[in-house]
Amino acid sequence: MRFRHYDSLRIFATVARHASFAAAAEELNLTKGAVSHQIRGLEDVLGFALFTRLPRGIAPTTKGQELAATLKAAFDTVEARIADLREAPERPVTVGVTTYFASRWLSPRLMTFLEAHPRVRIRIQPMVDLTELQGEGIDLAIRWGRGDWNDVAIRPLFRCPAFATGAPAAMALVREAGLAAALGRLTLLADRSGSAAWADWHRAAGLPFAARSAVLTVADPNVRVQAVIDGQGIALNDALVQPEIDAGRLCRLSEHALDDYGYFLAYEAGTLANPDVAAFADWLIAAAERG
Repeated sequence: MRFRHYDSLRIFATVARHASFAAAAEELNLTKGAVSHQIRGLEDVLGFALFTRLPRGIAPTTKGQELAATLKAAFDTVEARIADLREAPERPVTVGVTTYFASRWLSPRLMTFLEAHPRVRIRIQPMVDLTELQGEGIDLAIRWGRGDWNDVAIRPLFRCPAFATGAPAAMALVREAGLAAALGRLTLLADRSGSAAWADWHRAAGLPFAARSAVLTVADPNVRVQAVIDGQGIALNDALVQPEIDAGRLCRLSEHALDDYGYFLAYEAGTLANPDVAAFADWLIAAAERG
């Protein structure tokens, strides 16, 4: 049978600490008779005496001493944990991003948020598949694309048109054979199976597009950038690869771009009810507006 008289244990612990019904009654804001009645009822439930009644006071029995020591340790542990919980910061805001976006855009700006909101903890969760947010414990995710997702709430961050990029050898082939012919000879790198990005780009470039076997899926954008540099194929990238273009390791193969592509803030309905999450979302949007 489960023990259910925990209020009486608290009264007993107070009496044991004072070794006095009267002093315990004063602390508990009860009458001395009420405290004595609670102790007698507790002794009946436990089946053993807690105190020996003396002509001038009380003294704990051996079992009473053991129970008092056990309760003191338990109550001390509970009080210490409560103090820890009061002082502990709120759980961190978990932000799901690709390492590509985190290193090239978010990380250089993040300190401004942390300085303005020292109480808010941020946890950056590197992710490739940013579709399952709740299952991964993600409060906010930053997705790349056209923003036409209906599985989550979406707020635009900034447009970042996607354009075809290749290694210098791919650029030389475009110049030699022409864009259309070169595309037919180069492997297309995609971010996921079934992605419509290359079809969208061909449409924007006024070129026909047909499903082809020479498509290599490389989900991680940083790995995809390196694969292009290594000559494994060509990929749609955006302005965040400008350092590689400036260094001559990547080339923009055409002026055509997916102008409606960019970065979007994605989150589950109700997530912004958390003020810390809302603060970080607002900061992201403001930072994107500043550029």
